[in-house]
Amino acid sequence: MKRAVFAAVLLLSVLLSEAQESQTIYNFLRLPVSAHVAALGGDNTTLTEDDATLIFHNPALINNVTDRTVNLNMMTYMEGATTGSASFIRAAGERGTWGVTGQYMSYGTMKETTADGRQTGDFSAKDIAVGGSFAYALNERFTGGITAKFVASYIGQYNSIGAAVDLGLNYYHSESELSISAVARNLGGQLSAYEDDFERMPLDLQIGFTKRLLRSPLRLSASLVRLNDWEYGFGKHIVIGADLILSPQFYIAAGYNALRAAEMKINESDGASAHGAGLSIGGGLQLQRLKLQVAYAKYHVSTSSLLFNLAYNL
Repeated sequence: MKRAVFAAVLLLSVLLSEAQESQTIYNFLRLPVSAHVAALGGDNTTLTEDDATLIFHNPALINNVTDRTVNLNMMTYMEGATTGSASFIRAAGERGTWGVTGQYMSYGTMKETTADGRQTGDFSAKDIAVGGSFAYALNERFTGGITAKFVASYIGQYNSIGAAVDLGLNYYHSESELSISAVARNLGGQLSAYEDDFERMPLDLQIGFTKRLLRSPLRLSASLVRLNDWEYGFGKHIVIGADLILSPQFYIAAGYNALRAAEMKINESDGASAHGAGLSIGGGLQLQRLKLQVAYAKYHVSTSSLLFNLAYNL
């Protein structure tokens, strides 16, 4: 296992040195699934909590999740689109944990027309992803994890299938409550494409840290995202967030995502405005067996989104 984690870190380094911009497919995989992550800016790979939704952001973090936890998630998106996901976590010995995941996004029904605008019918579009994850504690501070997933996309009578892996490595120092992670999400490619027009996966290389200020309820997080794509300046790759841990059972969180704010700016007569995109807020209630989390943010220029998580320990 140590050799596998070393190989994963080496692969991350190689990919970082070969940064490139490209058009990507299956971009629903970029959306946050964890409401806690969404509240902290939409990208975070360093939360070391009993939260099953973190499997979608860093597979190394599932070692902190209670055995036999089932999780259901839903997010409101642009009008006509619905998205949902689920996961199940199970312990594997004293140092391992495995999990399975599923994601679904429907874009609703749209009108099918000819080139001259004549309607010929209706069609639907949807994306699906299923995956399996495994995490292993290398020692008391380092944990490595991997997720393998298959992705399918359907637009009317056309479809595309892809395969990808997520690789994650987490360091956690319990005395100082410091967590550091490096993650490569969506490493892979299309197995079949729309009319043989192959596109790249939404690869995202991320590093980040989370640190609780000792003897205070405040916890800070910062991440660098899209390290394989330098279309934007350095500042646009920064995501920051803060938790206010009011009790072991309740938290509130807020964050800012600079890249999302830049991507959603709209030019108006009085200047460019992101209309609140990039800002996020949320909270969670974490009981012994039941966990509820919610977050508010903006992921599409037309509307704001609410993300809900429900987890239960069987």
